[in-house]
Amino acid sequence: MFPPVKHRSQRLAGLSAAALTLAFLASGCGRTEEPDLVAGKELFTQKCGSCHVLKRAGTKGNQGPNLDEAFGSAKRGGLGDSTVEGVVHDQIALVRRNSSMPANLVRGQDARDVSAYVGEVAGESGKDQGALAKAGQPKVSNKPIPAKGGKLEMPADPSGGLAFASTKATAMAGMLELISVNKASIPHNIAVKDSGGKLLGEGPDVTGGTSKVSVTVKPGKYSFVCTVPGHEEGGMKGDLEVK
Repeated sequence: MFPPVKHRSQRLAGLSAAALTLAFLASGCGRTEEPDLVAGKELFTQKCGSCHVLKRAGTKGNQGPNLDEAFGSAKRGGLGDSTVEGVVHDQIALVRRNSSMPANLVRGQDARDVSAYVGEVAGESGKDQGALAKAGQPKVSNKPIPAKGGKLEMPADPSGGLAFASTKATAMAGMLELISVNKASIPHNIAVKDSGGKLLGEGPDVTGGTSKVSVTVKPGKYSFVCTVPGHEEGGMKGDLEVK
C-alpha cells in the first residue's frame, strides 16, 4: 500500500524533515471531524493488511514495507503520532508512479481514519484496547466444515479480512471441488496444498465472485489457502483432513 523507504534498515531516513513537515501540514487541511480509529483499523485490515506488517492490527503482509519498522525508529527519535499520520495520509493520496499500491485505495474520511490509526499504533508495543481490540478481526470458526457430495464450500471473510470461514475442513478421498465465495472488494482465491506444501491446484483470483478448484485427494493431511501474494502469510489458510 505505502511506497517503500530507500532501505528498510534506514527506517524513514530517506524522508527529509521538510517532507515530513509538509505531509503533516497537508494532512491537517480541510478537517471536518476527528478521525475514527476503530473504522481506521477495520479499513486497514481489509485494504492494507495483505501488503503490510502492522503488529497491533495483526496483519502480516509481505508486499509492502513493515510499518512497525518504518515508523518505530522515527517515533523513538521523537517523531509524533500526528506527523506519522500526515506522512501516511500523503502516501495514500499521492501514490508514486509504478507503485503496486492502487490509487484511491481509501479516500476522504476513510483515508484520514486509516492514517490516524497507523499513526497511533505503528511501532508501538502492547495490544489495542477496548473497541479497538475487536475491530478488524474476522469471524473465524475452528469447527471443521465437511465436504458434501464431493464439494467443499469455504467462503472468504466477507469484510475483506485475511481469513476463510473456518480454519478446518474434512472430506472423503477422491475428486474434490473447493468453492470459495468472496464478497469483499479485495481479490481472493482458494487453493490446495499437500502436507509438504506442494501446490496441487488453485482457483482464479476473484473480487465479488466465486473461486473454484478441483483436485483428486487421497487420505491424509492437506491445507487450503489463498495464494494471492501475502494472504496465506497473513493467515488465510486452514487444515484439510481427507479420510
